[in-house]
Amino acid sequence: DAPEELYGWLGSIPKMREWIGARHIHGLTEKAYSIKNRKFELTVSVNADDIFYDRLGVYRPRFEMLGNSVALHPDETTMELVTSGATLPCFDGNNFFDTDHPVGKPGAVTSVSNYAAGGSNLWILADLSKPLKPWIYQKVGNPTFVNKEDPKSSDHVFMNDEYVYGADVRGAVGFGFWQMAYGATVALDATSLKAAWQAMSAFTDDEGRKLNIKPTHLLVGSSNVFKARELLLSETISGSSNTLRNLVQLMELPLLD
Repeated sequence: DAPEELYGWLGSIPKMREWIGARHIHGLTEKAYSIKNRKFELTVSVNADDIFYDRLGVYRPRFEMLGNSVALHPDETTMELVTSGATLPCFDGNNFFDTDHPVGKPGAVTSVSNYAAGGSNLWILADLSKPLKPWIYQKVGNPTFVNKEDPKSSDHVFMNDEYVYGADVRGAVGFGFWQMAYGATVALDATSLKAAWQAMSAFTDDEGRKLNIKPTHLLVGSSNVFKARELLLSETISGSSNTLRNLVQLMELPLLD
């Protein structure tokens, strides 16, 4: 397995154009963006006497939690990245959530924002309908589970009369297209949600053509979930028809707070 995966092509995915004359060949922009694979482990030990005297009922929930921890690992590592979007760079060298992403041809570059900073908890408007998502979970193989229970083959078991159970997995997370997400720490309300929607809908490629981005999900933590439900699910707000109803799907992510 490679120690890292290169995503240099993230810089530019051109659109089709009318075929007039010779083909126009686009060179995919190299941004030297890579995601380094990492290795994670989880190990627990159990006294051999507890197994021998059939006390597994005490430990079974712990073993189940070990498996659950491995299963949740991709989500937890991805959320660590998501919540750090305003402080970690993506392929263009700017933070993933930033106010001055460079867009345009050389000599005609403008700054584009996908971030509204404030004093509230983070919420994110995202387009998750495209093949490449805002965040990449780079899976490298499947988790490996190891049991050390035989004193003839394990020095630890022989010397400590203790069984060892462990799991390890390789993988990494990284940023995809910043254009697929809009982060905000301003208060979540109708005005800020509309502003984020309009900003994403206006995103263009380096040639000035719309990227056809249509937000599909509103990601919120527990602190914003009831406000988000009011905005997206209520038929009326303050006696008036709610024009934001069912605008996008609501996704509650407790780890976002």
